[in-house]
Amino acid sequence: MDTQDEEITVEQAAENFAAELARWREVRGMSKRALARAMGFDPSYVSHLESGRHKPSEEFARLADEALNAGKAIWRRWRDYEQAKAREAKARRPPSAPLAPRRPEQPYATGSALVVEHDAAQLHYDGRSYRLTMRRLLRNTGDDPVTRYLIRISVDRYPGDPERSNAHYRAHPLTWDELDLTPTCRGETMRWQAKHDRDAFKEVWLLFDNEHGRFPLYPGESVWIEYAYTVGDNKWGNWFQRAVRLPTEQLEVQLVFPATLDPVVWGTETSMTAEASPLRTPPVRSDDGDLRQFTWITTAPALHARYRLEWRFRARTERDMDQEEFR
Repeated sequence: MDTQDEEITVEQAAENFAAELARWREVRGMSKRALARAMGFDPSYVSHLESGRHKPSEEFARLADEALNAGKAIWRRWRDYEQAKAREAKARRPPSAPLAPRRPEQPYATGSALVVEHDAAQLHYDGRSYRLTMRRLLRNTGDDPVTRYLIRISVDRYPGDPERSNAHYRAHPLTWDELDLTPTCRGETMRWQAKHDRDAFKEVWLLFDNEHGRFPLYPGESVWIEYAYTVGDNKWGNWFQRAVRLPTEQLEVQLVFPATLDPVVWGTETSMTAEASPLRTPPVRSDDGDLRQFTWITTAPALHARYRLEWRFRARTERDMDQEEFR
């Protein structure tokens, strides 16, 4: 489902590399600073590369793939980038007709400043698939209307075995049909546009409009947005991670599992300045009939912090999962 090498530009290949790097960094629960330190680079280098201010080098690609144990996925994206550069150099226009410089993409709107007042995630597992419902209360503290909001969908079936995961998703990519992405705002369905479409990683713009009209988030306003999507357990491993990309006042995660699976949950947190450590407070367990719920809440999380929850079903072995993977 990736765009073929012959069809992508140098800029698209560089964006693909940055997206792949960000995906694996988040899968591993590493901050940009921690990854740069592990590779021997300046702390700001990873940030510049992911934002597009720097272009990938061979050395960086090789070291990043090793540091993140990405099973050559990052390295392949660098080779795509090099091939795109070679193609464009071969077909370069004459000096009299230079290519227009690419305008940097504005993430939301010039002068906008989004704050997340409340971030609530509920991941519900029915024994065969996961349905994630995200609710966010957004506040525009800037000067301009906000017309879109960026979300990420990232899965990894075998977090400890990247080569196996990569091969798995090449054979069985995550598709839009199975995700059944459904975003809403103010009781209205939101249109959406794919920014990156990878086998196991998606970036999507949720748009504050639909076929009936526009409903931008104006300065000083707050609004709830909600979106949900589904992933089968043959494509989602036993982990869920929340990354704090915008100033956030409260973050909440609820995991809901069948009680018959006898689930147990634990978690870690990573910041810009600290390696992964246990969550400071434990997920709170509650039983409700046939369901077992685990709820974890934190207030004023640090920007760029990552909170990773993991679980195990004591009534089901990993071998059971592998045997039933495509039942």
